[in-house]
Amino acid sequence: MDETRIARAALTRLIEPGDATGAMLVAALGPVEGLRVATGRCPIEPGIEARLRSVLIGRGTKAWEGVAAAVERWKGRVRDLAPERDLETIARFGGRFVIPEDPEWPDGFEDLGEQSPHGLWVRGEEQLPSQRSAIAIVGSRNATNYGLSVAGEISKGLVDRGVTVVSGGAYGIDAQAHRAALATEGGGLPTVAVMAGGLDRYYPSGNEELLREVARRGLLISELPPGGAPTRHRFLRRNRLIAALTGVTVVVEAQWRSGARSTAHHAADIGRVVAAVPGSVYSASSAGCHRLLRDGAAVCVTDVQEVYELLAPVGQGLAGEREGRVAVHDGLAVEDLLLLDALPVQRGAGIDSLTTVAGLSSAQVRAGLGRLQLMGLCQQTAGGWRRTDT
Repeated sequence: MDETRIARAALTRLIEPGDATGAMLVAALGPVEGLRVATGRCPIEPGIEARLRSVLIGRGTKAWEGVAAAVERWKGRVRDLAPERDLETIARFGGRFVIPEDPEWPDGFEDLGEQSPHGLWVRGEEQLPSQRSAIAIVGSRNATNYGLSVAGEISKGLVDRGVTVVSGGAYGIDAQAHRAALATEGGGLPTVAVMAGGLDRYYPSGNEELLREVARRGLLISELPPGGAPTRHRFLRRNRLIAALTGVTVVVEAQWRSGARSTAHHAADIGRVVAAVPGSVYSASSAGCHRLLRDGAAVCVTDVQEVYELLAPVGQGLAGEREGRVAVHDGLAVEDLLLLDALPVQRGAGIDSLTTVAGLSSAQVRAGLGRLQLMGLCQQTAGGWRRTDT
């Protein structure tokens, strides 16, 4: 078993997702040497520490704790490191541990920079998707029937078009997106669930059967090793992976403050397209979507074709123009519209009466009647002019 894979497996247990010091340490020294320093087995060169401090301060970090302080912080986890055992555990579940050095490492993670995970624990047989073929569908756990319906239609329609649907495996919109993706009979990778804990258990437990099916036909992935507990912090950090794995993030329903909006912000930060589905102005479940739309942070989408258009190559997958019902007055000039409104429906009216009602001159009325008659909108009867029955 190669040294780099073992080191990265250990790092996923030692360093918490989003730990800036740990991320920079591994980026500067590589996973093997970085693990030695992080576990206190060897000191870091002063010049490298100074460079790390300069980079982090330059990126807005308020204070640099220093590598020694970070090593002290990580010390409590060192005794629990058993990367070979973790690798054996994931293999026993039919999974694998994918690292940046592997060919299938997701191309979208490059945009995360140092915040890219040290590795991905994966359950499922399919290869990890490219961001160019995947779309995230996220939303509220307390979804409405409207939100569930929209999420299901969009998810199924995307998989029918060969797109992989990525979500977080939670209740509500996430579960509906996975469920609808699995309802299709097409080939390829239907869906990916990005988890906030270890893949040795299904969380939430109420979605166990669904997540088992995702693992069988799609992929379950996590940056946490087997046994890792899903905490609030890890749920929030997990959202950046959902955003980076996909080319488009669609928020179906989200309350004013929600994890779905967190995913949308991560997506925007790395240059991904963000879309939101509008809902009722009276629905608290759509307040977050409306906030994204109002702030100009998301594109408004209402069906699967509009979503697919955002991912498809330029000039392909374009949503067609929607045609509404043609009204009889469409395209009429203002004078003709005034005259049409003045024409009675049943009894005929004379020129003088129409002049008064429409507020037009007799010449304008005569000319307008001719135009409307040619268009089949009015007719002359024994009693005068009236509208044509339509």
